Amino acid sequence: MLVSTMNDVPGHQITQVFGEVAGLTVRSRGLGANFAAGFRALGGGEIHEYTQLLYHSRHEAVMRMCQHAMAFGANAVIAMRFDCNEIANTMSEVAAYGTAVRIEPAE
Repeated sequence: MLVSTMNDVPGHQITQVFGEVAGLTVRSRGLGANFAAGFRALGGGEIHEYTQLLYHSRHEAVMRMCQHAMAFGANAVIAMRFDCNEIANTMSEVAAYGTAVRIEPAE
């Protein structure tokens, strides 16, 4: 499954458009991660516990979006974007969305 943030794929033509697809995940920050991150925040800099949480959340959202696209028979997702939100100051919501298409090499 090809995933692109562009609206087209160079060297390929879109032969069928299936429509919007999305993948979503909501993750909670664990008590241990919150505790460690609280100490790390005192000194400033990157909070590795939260970086990992968001990295894994984005990956999971993209994989779910790809599964949604494959269910339509798509072999690519174009114009892919992310949306992130916080819920109740304890959870992170990450959505990946785009347009499911079938592409073929240009002749």
